[in-house]
Parts: sequence; C-alpha cells; structure tokens
Amino acid sequence: MSASRSLIVAGLLACAAVPAAPRESFGQPPAEHATDWRYGAFLDTSYMVDFNFPENHLWRSRSTTRRVNELAVNMVYGYVKKDATEVSRWGMEFAVQDGYDSQNFAFAQGEPNVGGADTLRRFGRANVSYLAPVGNGLTVTAGLFKSLIGYQSLYSRENLNYTRSWIAENSPYAMFGVSARYPFSHDWEAAFYVINGYAYLSRPNDLPSYGGQVRWTPTTRVTVTQNVYFGPDQNDTAIQFWRLFSDSIVEWKNEDVTVALAYDIGTEDFSGDPHHPRTFWMGSALFTRWHVAGPWSVAVRPEFYWDRNGRLTGFEQFITALTSTLEYRLVVRKLTGLLRLEYRFDQSSGPQGGFFRNGETAPGVIGLNQNQHLLNFGLVWSFDS
Repeated sequence: MSASRSLIVAGLLACAAVPAAPRESFGQPPAEHATDWRYGAFLDTSYMVDFNFPENHLWRSRSTTRRVNELAVNMVYGYVKKDATEVSRWGMEFAVQDGYDSQNFAFAQGEPNVGGADTLRRFGRANVSYLAPVGNGLTVTAGLFKSLIGYQSLYSRENLNYTRSWIAENSPYAMFGVSARYPFSHDWEAAFYVINGYAYLSRPNDLPSYGGQVRWTPTTRVTVTQNVYFGPDQNDTAIQFWRLFSDSIVEWKNEDVTVALAYDIGTEDFSGDPHHPRTFWMGSALFTRWHVAGPWSVAVRPEFYWDRNGRLTGFEQFITALTSTLEYRLVVRKLTGLLRLEYRFDQSSGPQGGFFRNGETAPGVIGLNQNQHLLNFGLVWSFDS
C-alpha cells in the first residue's frame, strides 16, 4: 500500500476514535442480542452442462462458475468473525478460500496485477472494524471486506440463484481499503469508502478510488440503495480518465417472497487509445424468489448487459439472459445442505459477442455460438457455528 493510502486509512481510524455521548446505535444489534465469535466453512460444487459442448470447457466472459461439462469445485471457504457491538466495540473478519470461483473474480481487463495476486486471491476476508461511540454509532472497517456495490455475493449460497448475474460479474465482489458507515436514523444510513481500485487485485496505478452509499428503508419490507464509485482504473491517472459508476437497487421482501431490481451504469475515457474514446456499459437484473413450502424454493431472474466498447467483459457485446432455479434446503443442527437445479439461457450479440462451442474455426481458434443453454446441478455443504 502506498504512503498516501496509509495516511488515508490512519486518518479515518483516528476520526472514528473521537468520543461522544452514547446514543441508541441504529446500525448495530442491541447489546443483549450482540453476537460474539462465529466460525464456519462451506464446500461449493457443481456440474454444469453446456449444450454447446465447448472443447475448452469454459463459459466465455465469466469469472465465476466458468467451468462447464465437468465436475467443478467452485469454492472451498473457511471463516472466523466477530461483530463490533456496543458491548465489545472491536470486530474482525478473516477467511481463506480456494476453488475455481476464487481464480479470476478480482482482476481488471488489460491491467497489471498486484504482486502476489495468486496468493492474495485465496483470502476471502481480512479486516478489522470498530464501532465508535459517535452519535448513533460510526462503524469503521479497514482491510479486505465485502463490496458495498451490488446485490449479489461472490458466494453462491448467499444468492437467490446459483449462477451470478452479468452485472454482478462485472462489478466488485470485494474491496480493499477503509469504509465508514453511519446510521442517521432507523430509515437512513450512509457509508463512504476509500479503496485501492475497482478490481482490488489489479494495480494500474497507485492512487486510491472513492465511493459512497446511501440506504433508505421506508418500510420493514422495502429497501432502496444507491452506490456511486469514482476513481482511476487505468495507467494514466488524469481525472479525465477516471471511472464513474452507479449501482441502484430496490428490494421488496416478506417472509416468503423477495423481489429486487438492480441497475448499473458506468463510463470512462479509455487512455489506451490515442483518440481516448468514451467507453460505456450498463445492465439490469430482476431478482425474484418464492419460498414455496418447507425446504423448497424457486427463483427466476431475467437480465441484460451491454458492454458497448468491451471495457468490462473484454468483448463488444449485448447480452440477455434468463435464469430459473429450483432449490432444496436441508438443515440438520449447524449443518446445511443446499441443492440447486438451475436452467439458464444466455444470448450474446454484437461484433464480438458469442459463447464457446464445439469445434474450431481455425487451428487453435474455438468457434462461437450466439446462444447458450446451461443446465446446472449445484450442491453446497455448510457448517456455521
């Protein structure tokens, strides 16, 4: 980490330590319900049938669940964590991981990687947090933490469907830096963060990036979240080349039904071209889930993603997709088995669009098909203390 980033982290931590009169902490669980140390692990495996039967066994333009037509260990994960509460104000998270989903999730197209990236990708979480007695409670977190951007997680067990959406694949799953979160009331909460970049395992430059989040909860069932990111993600750090990205989410849920709409849009001038073209990408997904009865649930997700200049996916393409998931959940004490049967159809059009298929168009060049049908069998075994 550069000297400027170290000073930023130290400054925010110092601000969090300023004392104030204690008040109700809207952003934290009540003291009598505060959690202590927790730990757990899970194993995530799948067999995904791609009816294009590509010879390289790869799902093009993807970083997660990218192995097809073979048994894949997508994630092995172990964690220990402690919440920061009014009773015990220091918290932490530490997790290690491996598997196919940990290999490519935090890298940027065409940019150099940080030193030791192949080792660092095996850390899922590594952070400390502090709940400062400031107003309603200011929580400061420093290190590697879950991304504030996006509706979905890197880990399939935390999502409504097994495979991730295209907007999730092309936004940060995790962040490295420092964040500060403050609940102004039961309805309003805001966060600000300083991080090392959009893709934390890439290092195009040494300058930090910035972002913020506002969350509004008008009712117990509705949550509205707005995220904004602004920072340099290219070798040229002139402000004209900084990336501007917006992530908007509206969620409605009750005991059995969840409906959420997410919309992402981003842009930046590309410094690698002497004409500095304005690159642009956008996408949206509608997440729906219905708990049918007992261990059974179903989820459906229509979506689209447009990468006009190929800046995020690496190819100029417009993608539409429809995913349907049948879930069976088995819980035995602290063990959970999650079985998901999922069908997915993707269509990629545009000058560079397409998915790998069987056969070559030239020696060493795998052919492409505009359409892709996937049938996935996913099994996740979890232990949580």
